[in-house]
Amino acid sequence: MTATIEAAADRVPMPRATRMLLVVVLTVQFTVALDMSVVNVALPDIRDDLGFGADGLPWVVNAYALSFGGLLMLGGRVGDLIGRRRTLVAGLTVFGLAGLAGGLATSPGALIAARAVQGIGAAALAPVAFALITVTFPAGPARSRALGWWGATAAAGGAFGVLIGGLLTESVGWQAVMLINVPIVAFALLAALRLPADRPEPGRAPGLDPAGALLVTVGATTLVLGVVRAERQGWGSFATIGTLAAAAVLLAAFVLVELRSAEPLLRMGLLTHRPVLGANLFMMLLFSGQFAAFYFTSLYLQQVLDYGPAAAGAAFVPFSGGVVIGSVLATRTVARLGLGRLLGLGAALAAVGFAWFGLAFDVDGTFARSILGPSLVASIGAGLCFVPLGTAATAGVPGHEAGMAGGLINSSRQIGGSIGLAALVTLAASVTGPNGDASKRELAHGYAVALGAAGGLLVLAAVVALVLVPARVASVRTEDGSPAATDHSR
Repeated sequence: MTATIEAAADRVPMPRATRMLLVVVLTVQFTVALDMSVVNVALPDIRDDLGFGADGLPWVVNAYALSFGGLLMLGGRVGDLIGRRRTLVAGLTVFGLAGLAGGLATSPGALIAARAVQGIGAAALAPVAFALITVTFPAGPARSRALGWWGATAAAGGAFGVLIGGLLTESVGWQAVMLINVPIVAFALLAALRLPADRPEPGRAPGLDPAGALLVTVGATTLVLGVVRAERQGWGSFATIGTLAAAAVLLAAFVLVELRSAEPLLRMGLLTHRPVLGANLFMMLLFSGQFAAFYFTSLYLQQVLDYGPAAAGAAFVPFSGGVVIGSVLATRTVARLGLGRLLGLGAALAAVGFAWFGLAFDVDGTFARSILGPSLVASIGAGLCFVPLGTAATAGVPGHEAGMAGGLINSSRQIGGSIGLAALVTLAASVTGPNGDASKRELAHGYAVALGAAGGLLVLAAVVALVLVPARVASVRTEDGSPAATDHSR
């Protein structure tokens, strides 16, 4: 009977306004993910053209990561309080103007500043995009499909960022990797302005919790700063330990403030729900592995197999295809397998893919043997995770706190990915040696060891899913008050 109802729901045509919203949300998700990776292959050209020093060049990436990771919780809550369409429009405007400024930059400082402002725009966009899906689509097949596309679009944006970055850098110049955002954002902005306006729930006085907002923003930014500097400073250095200790103190103070706040930025009760806690821990581990896979595979292709930027980017296309396949499979199997089991299966499959990378990375590798097979296995596994992950992350969350939940899960993604990547970069460097003169064979071995360790993180993620995420959960209510899914987990 349930299958019959779900099949019937699957055939219900989507209203025009809902289709428009989905287009905007997926465009936003693609663009934010694209900007995490699109500049990577352009960095050598940026260095030569703008005269970056060795210490300054990483900040083209780090400036975006810092402001993005540090402001996600605030961005999600602002959407809850002032309206998600308003936040979406403001975030798109900031993001697009910053991309334009970056493409026109003529000095290192101007480009770094533009990237930091872009991160601010992205921090407003990512949690609001997630929240709009969870409050617009009713629990069941419609929401599963939307979450599947949300996850697939994020992964595709990251993978195609490498491809597009390489093609644009070789054919047009590095400026194009910044300016590519302008037409995409213009399209999304025009579409967003046609969406229905939304308002906070009647009777809910907006309150931003300024103390909590300041503490979590500074604390999360300090944490990401400590992590991104650890590769250069060393994990045992005074600077790294001091920065991470300061972040721990700030985030602990944030927790204490939130426990006493009448209008908290993050209601700590959310983390008492096992599915929400499990989803956030799982997200941290999943993207620790995925960030590492993108990073080390790109290095392996260019530094060991001697691929050019465009060819290296093209090698990521199978990964994007695998995520789409996994997401489609997830929408069709989540009701039958349940959230925890599907997450565990996806993480296990991704772990096999990362372990395969670790075995296949060698100096004599080829695309067919070292990249294609592992990419498909790992990406299908990751694609299986996004539908159950999005559902678990909003389990039992009321509609007016969907942005809060969106900020939390996106923060887990960004911070977990940054910490995991920094740790695995350190591991790879310990294998290849710190002198920078490693041979291709040594580089391949270091990258292989790091990706093998990433597979271990995904095994841990599978355990987290099976222990903390039940088969069925109560989902966030939609904006029109549609009832949440029945909780069969107890």
